[in-house]
Parts: sequence; C-alpha cells; structure tokens
Amino acid sequence: MQTKIAANAHAMKRWLGKAEVILGNHSDRLNAINIFPVADGDTGTNLYLTVRAAVAALGGTATDAAETGNDVGALLSRAGQAAMEQARGNSGTLFAVFLCAAAEPLVGKSRLSAPLLATALNRAQIRAWSALSEPVAGTMLSVLEAAAHAAQAVDASQSGDDSNHALGLSLDAVVDAAYQAVVRTEDELAQLHEARVVDAGGVGMLLVLDCLRSAVLGEELQDELLDGLHGYQLQDPHIHEHMPADDGVEVMCTINLSPLNAAILRQRLDEMGESVIMSQVGGAQGNDDDDDEPGVEVSYRWRVHVHVPDPEPAVALIRSLGEPTDIAVSQLAIPRENGQETAAGEASGRESESTNAATNVPGQSRHEF
Repeated sequence: MQTKIAANAHAMKRWLGKAEVILGNHSDRLNAINIFPVADGDTGTNLYLTVRAAVAALGGTATDAAETGNDVGALLSRAGQAAMEQARGNSGTLFAVFLCAAAEPLVGKSRLSAPLLATALNRAQIRAWSALSEPVAGTMLSVLEAAAHAAQAVDASQSGDDSNHALGLSLDAVVDAAYQAVVRTEDELAQLHEARVVDAGGVGMLLVLDCLRSAVLGEELQDELLDGLHGYQLQDPHIHEHMPADDGVEVMCTINLSPLNAAILRQRLDEMGESVIMSQVGGAQGNDDDDDEPGVEVSYRWRVHVHVPDPEPAVALIRSLGEPTDIAVSQLAIPRENGQETAAGEASGRESESTNAATNVPGQSRHEF
C-alpha cells in the first residue's frame, strides 16, 4: 500500500499543477477524439486552459497564500473561482463547476479524507449534472458520477474511517471507476459508437482524477490507463478528418443576474441553441445580509455557455438582462484548409512543448464583444 500520503492544501496545489501538465501534454489527443456535443476538436485545449487558470490563481502573493493557509477547501475554492471566470468550452466549464462544488464541503478542513472525498465528489457530480440544461450520459458527467459512487462505496465499507489508509483505498477505487466509465462512453453515445472512440471529456476527467491520486499518494501517474481506449492511440489520425464541419458559434460570458433573470436567460438560450451551461461564480451579491434595504435585489454571478447558429441574438439577449463581462465568441467549425494534423504525441512529458500545442490548436479563433 502507499507509504507516504499527503492530503493537505499543498497536496491539492500539487494536484492541480500535475493536472495542468498532463492535460497540456495530452491536449492534442483529446482534441483529436472530441466529437460530442459538437466535433469542434477543442476539448483538450479547453480543459488545459481552464486548469491553467486555476493553477495561476494559486501562484499569487504571500498575502494571498495566507488567506487560504492550510484550508484545503479555501484553496480549491479560490482555484475554482478563477477557473470558472476563465472557463473554456463545455469541458472547461464543467471542470470549473466540478472544482467549485468539490471545494464547498472541504472549507475549513486541513486535509482530505475518504469521507470528505466522497462528499466532495458527490456534490461535484450533482452540481455538474444540474449545470447543463440537457445533461447527457456517456460524457464527463458519467465519469464524475461513477467516481462519486465509488468513493461513497469505499467510505461505507470503511464505516467512515478518515485514516490515510482509507483515503488510499478510496482514491484507487475512484480512478478505477472513472476508467470503467470512460470505456463505457463508447457504447452510451451513438456518435462515439459510430466513430469507435471514447468521450474526450471523460478521458480528461480520468486524467484529472488520476493526478489527484498521484499527488496525494505520492505515486506515479498510471499511464496504462490509456492503453486500449479506442481512438486514443497516438498513431491514430484526427477523428474529424472526414467529418462535416459544424456550423455556429460558442458564446461565453460572465454576468450578474437575479435568480429570476437567470432562469429567464437559461430558458431563452435553450430555445436559441444547444449545450447551455449556467453555473454560479461565488455567492450572493447585493442585499444578502440583514439590512433589508428595500429595492435592492439579490443577484449572483453566473458563467454562461451556449452554442448558437448566430451570436448576435444571444449577445443581445444577455445584454438585455444585465451587464456581461468577457463576452467571447468562438467558431465551432475547425479550419480545414490546411488539413488536420495528427496528435503531437511526441510532446508528451515536455511541458514547454505541450503548452505550445495547447494554445495553438485549430478551432480556437476567438473575438471579444
């Protein structure tokens, strides 16, 4: 069994750092098998850039570090808020939702334990499923759900034991369950089954969870987890090579909204487009104390994501309900004029090369409103 387990705030920081590197190194391969919800080939890039934002938030001043101290939840919450503010795409947004939600039951705790891991993962998978207007099995959501159930099963079998031994058992079970869930994605979604690939976002979440296991248990990442996953062999071509281009754009922004306006926005975006994700960024703002000041409405900060045929109506709708920040529009279609390149698998293990690969991937042209 594991000989040296570290589950404190420093280990959580190490976890996110590992995830940044591994997602950077695997971004090309994840992009190559990304065909759901749209074949826009950017899941790896989106996950990498979102995790990078989380890691950057933890590299602040000594004062910033003092604010979180040894508080595992406070550290992850800070990283999660930064990830949410800069989340990219479906996969990046769902990762940010996962991180923010997992942090909540850990606030005030100095170390992760098996019972806390079970609670955190359960909170995260519920929040991720509810963030999407139309959640679909066979995706990151299924992988998160399987991981949460595995952690709960171990916690129950160990009768709530908060020892390092129980935590090690739980992390092993979580990663194994996530792997099995990734394998199942190919048969859960018709698009994946037809293309004979597993879900890219699911693989990304598997890598993130294995990074958590590695950081806490002091063990190497389990590279063999990727062996045999359909479509993941480095010599395989880019899966989008013979697929028709996707029309439309991805619109993302952050905006303060009352609960009523948030519900209105979600409903109208559902009518306009697809892949609607809305998740809170932080707590209530406005009249959230006991001042009872009349006329001041409680609002929340929201991260908004949607795929639409035309950005203008969506942007106009968003602006009619509030004052958004960081409105970004990205084309869903992958540029095909130069052909698709195969994955840069040879960059694996070299962080500088992975960073370049992740930030210069087709389909990432964006412009701000």
